[in-house]
Amino acid sequence: MLEIGNIKVPFARIGVLIGKEGTVKAKIEEEGKAKLDIDSENAIVTVYQKNDPLKALMALNVVQAIARGFNPEKAMLLFDDSVQLIVISIKEFVNKDAKRIKEIRGRLIGKEGHTREIIEELTGTYISISGNTVSILGDFISIQYAREAVNMILQGRKHKTVYSYLEKNVGELKFRKMEESFGGS
Repeated sequence: MLEIGNIKVPFARIGVLIGKEGTVKAKIEEEGKAKLDIDSENAIVTVYQKNDPLKALMALNVVQAIARGFNPEKAMLLFDDSVQLIVISIKEFVNKDAKRIKEIRGRLIGKEGHTREIIEELTGTYISISGNTVSILGDFISIQYAREAVNMILQGRKHKTVYSYLEKNVGELKFRKMEESFGGS
């Protein structure tokens, strides 16, 4: 078997990756036509391809999504080749200032998760804020709008400005998705 890659997984996410009685790991291996080698002691997961390199690469992305805080059901969406995952480092926006990272995380989440929910709802994406990263899961078109909204918050823009941007572009987002589903003619 050929190694596709390995990912450092937070210790707290190893159990989620394995799942009850190994169900999550087994599903990733089945869907991804891959083998996962989970080194629980060092929290490193190595993905090997069985016979389909593209599917095995998708399995690697699913492992990364779970490591970044997504639940397995959402992470499994990455087996659809129209869905992708992007990871944005918060550190790049705050010069590694731990206090600022915490503030920015709070701004991204919003009171009772409100900001994150608005971005998810208006763009049709899923967002996970874990450690020093923001991860976005969604289709190619939606993820662009969610990424822009997240970047605006990371740059210090007011929430109201971000919400206005999203509301203004929801129509365009829906149109682009519809155009894409009809073949982009």
